[in-house]
Amino acid sequence: MTKPIVKKLSCAVYTRKSSQEGLAQEFNNPHAQRDACEAYIASQRSEGWVLVRDQIDDGGISGGTLERPGLKRLLADIEDGLVDVVVVYKIDRLWRPLMDFSKLIRVFDRNDVTFVSVAQSFNTTTSMAVLTLNILLSFAQFEAR
Repeated sequence: MTKPIVKKLSCAVYTRKSSQEGLAQEFNNPHAQRDACEAYIASQRSEGWVLVRDQIDDGGISGGTLERPGLKRLLADIEDGLVDVVVVYKIDRLWRPLMDFSKLIRVFDRNDVTFVSVAQSFNTTTSMAVLTLNILLSFAQFEAR
């Protein structure tokens, strides 16, 4: 009997810290976020998850804006088909305002990309998370009116 072929999923880790405080330390908050995300990706290796080695960090930049160099690079990698799964420590590392959430999810959906929040056990590869995501998107649309 042959093993089923598992599709390789390229996983990008995105980290962000709002302030510059502590970023100069040898081991800082974004490093801790990255370690947790890499450990999660390693735990999913049997599902075909593979870490994209590039560091995508926005240290000292608020999540209240999408104008972040690391985020822009991540979105470009997604549009170029280099990323299948975005892994973050917490959802708020990606966005703060619900309208930004809606914009990012459209990019993810258009490129068949899912995302995982390690600390909050949120993984859009599951149907329950997709349901939760749709509820959040409904709130984002309501907020925009």
